[in-house]
Amino acid sequence: MANRRTRRGPAVVATLIALSAAGGLAYFAARQAADMIETQSRAEVREALRSGGYDWAEVAIDGLQVRLTGTAPDEIQRFRAKTRAETVVEPDRVIDEMQVAAREKLGSPNFEVELLRNDLGVSIVGLVPAGLDRSAMVAELRRKIGSGEISDLVETADYKAPDGWNDAFAFGLEAAQLARRAKVSISAEGVEVRAITDSAREKADLEAALGRARPLSVPLTLDVTAPRPVITPFTLRFVKDAEGARFDACAADNEASRDRIIAAGVKAGIAGEPRCTLGLGVPTSRWADAAVPAIAAIGTLGSGSVTISDTDITLFVPATVAPAAFDEAVGRLESALPSLFTLKAEHEEKADPDPGPAEFTAMVKGSGVELRGRITDARMRDAVESLARSRFGEVDNALRVDDAMPEGWTLRTIAAIDALATLDQGTVSVTPELIRLSGISGNQTASDMAAARLSQRLGAGARYELSIRYDRRLDPLLALPSGVECVDQLNAAMNESEIGFEPGKTVIAGDPEATLTRIAAIMENCTDYRIELGGHTDSQGRDDTNAELSRGRAQATLDAIRDHGVDVSHMSAKGYGESQPIADNETEAGREANRRIEFTLLSEEPAVAPEISPAQKVSGVTDSPEVMAAKAAQAAARAASGVLVIALEGPDASETEGAEAQAVIAAATEPANAAANVDVAIQVIDALTLPALEIAFPDDHEGMSEGEAHGVGIPPEDLPELIPLGPPDVKAAVEAEAEAAGTETGTEAEAGE
Repeated sequence: MANRRTRRGPAVVATLIALSAAGGLAYFAARQAADMIETQSRAEVREALRSGGYDWAEVAIDGLQVRLTGTAPDEIQRFRAKTRAETVVEPDRVIDEMQVAAREKLGSPNFEVELLRNDLGVSIVGLVPAGLDRSAMVAELRRKIGSGEISDLVETADYKAPDGWNDAFAFGLEAAQLARRAKVSISAEGVEVRAITDSAREKADLEAALGRARPLSVPLTLDVTAPRPVITPFTLRFVKDAEGARFDACAADNEASRDRIIAAGVKAGIAGEPRCTLGLGVPTSRWADAAVPAIAAIGTLGSGSVTISDTDITLFVPATVAPAAFDEAVGRLESALPSLFTLKAEHEEKADPDPGPAEFTAMVKGSGVELRGRITDARMRDAVESLARSRFGEVDNALRVDDAMPEGWTLRTIAAIDALATLDQGTVSVTPELIRLSGISGNQTASDMAAARLSQRLGAGARYELSIRYDRRLDPLLALPSGVECVDQLNAAMNESEIGFEPGKTVIAGDPEATLTRIAAIMENCTDYRIELGGHTDSQGRDDTNAELSRGRAQATLDAIRDHGVDVSHMSAKGYGESQPIADNETEAGREANRRIEFTLLSEEPAVAPEISPAQKVSGVTDSPEVMAAKAAQAAARAASGVLVIALEGPDASETEGAEAQAVIAAATEPANAAANVDVAIQVIDALTLPALEIAFPDDHEGMSEGEAHGVGIPPEDLPELIPLGPPDVKAAVEAEAEAAGTETGTEAEAGE
């Protein structure tokens, strides 16, 4: 027994030693494997972070855990670094111990808004302060633009509005109202308006309106475009006489043509820089090829005029030019003209100095026109009065009927009224030899317009003289303010930035520089009007003290305006004290409103008559007969389409009422079923012949009696006898025709039906 135990002892020891060795080896192997995994993980994660640009991140390995430390620039970079590490090792092994750098205090975002307006409505896009009442914004826009859809697509940010934002935003809404097709960009730095208008005049009106509406504190960037005008007929008129050479009208299709035409005019004797309008509607690309030699011909002759209307050229030369020189100039011009153009040359003969008794005058006076002189008959007098009323409003008609007026008289009076309508003030006189127009206009192209209207109405060969002065205060393109507008702008400037005073004193408080600058800008165009500065106070204090205080404050304001460089020779100061309150003096707000300086217009007429450019006498001859013939044909066609109405609504319309009127209408619409008599038939024939002739050739039958007028159409005695008809028997008519031809009637009669 003892021997067995002795032998078992060494075996146990050997076993224990073997187990210990195996455990040590296993631990060592495990340790080596863990170290290898840690080293490999650290290297792979570091390489991933380095290649991703996250060099600021540190990697530490603790067993299987990967600890990320370091300071990230921001939260986004921290998150991206962690995500990058998780692409290399399992996400649950990554321990995020990274820090984020302290963020600097953020400023306000850039608040910007764009208003896009077209004929369908307005879209609003951008970022605005959260304090903006968007419902009120939409309501204000809807009130300003009227109909149209308002699309509110703005975002908000809970930050305080920057300086200048409120004024810029309010002006931007106003700009969206004024510009019908525009993009209005609004920011605290200013407002940008990009707009499209239909004409140059509308462009000028929009620019002037935006300039008046803009607050001084808001910078404005303006880009308004307008298409070139359509000029019809495309006209050029060059005149050279004792008063010098000039363009009465000048149009060109492009810059190169304009430069050639202006150069030809200067060479022919024009002084200074002549104007020539670029426009659409040129009849041919060779416009300048015809204009340049035509101008040169007048320059060579030394006197005369040339008118180009589309492709028709009229050359007029006075009797002072020798016939040989006239013939040579015309021959050279005919050779130089492109084939599309036709030339009519006229060498004036000495006219009879006595124009005869025939005369017609029209004078624009106030809000209407006075008509004096003679007219062909009562019907033409009514027609001329109706035209004048459509052009001028009120008409003082004292025309006398005289059937001895020369041929074409009515047409000349109508043309004269049309030409007079181009002036703001003026007179036109008509004689058989000459139409003379003089007056004042706010349109620098009034002579062009008047001459074009005379050409359109009269055709070729009608002589005229124009003497039109330009008054800049009447020019809508300059948009100069009236006296009422001046005072409104001055009061608006004072209300927006009121000039204050020290309590109970006439000393101006604070810095009024901004207000005075704006007043000075407004007064640049308003110094000609008599304007009063009225001082007002509240009801506190004695009446006489308040009256003196208000007068002193008004005078102090006037002195400040004068010291700011404004001409105040037509301005005066007056104190009204508490006599004209505009609010309740029982409240503090009301008393503050009553303490004010107010501008008042004393007279709507300028204190000094405005300077008006001297008139230049323009003589000319209207354009070719082909243009007039085409217009006459169109007028005749329009007249023929409405003749029945003219016949039934004429002076004797009452006689066609009842059964006869119905018979006329029936005869015109269903003649096979109508019943008519000879008198009614004559009315229909008159309607189908006379009105067209009257419009195309209005003087061919002037002064005729009613019976003579019928003779212009078809004389009644030449008309066939009219037999009242019942409903037509078509079948009987077909059978009779078939029987006469000796054929069967069955199928043919059915076909006839």
